[in-house]
Amino acid sequence: MPPRLTHVELTWVEKKIEHWIRFGHPVHDQIIDRRRRVVSFAPGSIFAFVRWASNDFGTVISRIDIVRTVNEGEAYQTLPFVRPGGDILLKIDGWPKVERVLQSIDAVEAAGIDPVAAAPDHWRHVHNRLTAGHEELWGKLGDDGLRKAAYRGR
Repeated sequence: MPPRLTHVELTWVEKKIEHWIRFGHPVHDQIIDRRRRVVSFAPGSIFAFVRWASNDFGTVISRIDIVRTVNEGEAYQTLPFVRPGGDILLKIDGWPKVERVLQSIDAVEAAGIDPVAAAPDHWRHVHNRLTAGHEELWGKLGDDGLRKAAYRGR
């Protein structure tokens, strides 16, 4: 029996709705139409899912979720546009905090680490610091300290 994949519906309607993957390695990509597609991830994968929407008056939602896909029979949390769901490692909304998460992802990449290879606890730590209101995520940790904090030895 093939492994159960996690499917993420992505939408792009210019200046209205943008759902996109910031990082992750999909195993399948299905184009539905020119504005929608579905990407699929294998069990145990980690990906970042960004959702943004606006109306005539400005941004109405800005959110990023970093999710670990689950194996058959594992408990999971549900998430809009993600079927069946996953282990949510980070869940942040509001543009200022979303921007800090994106900067954190950039910092991991700048340290030479694929964000997918970062330890799940690293993303939980980022979530907890931002939720607690800590502006500075790394302080004087530097690239070497970030590498040690984020790497899970894949």
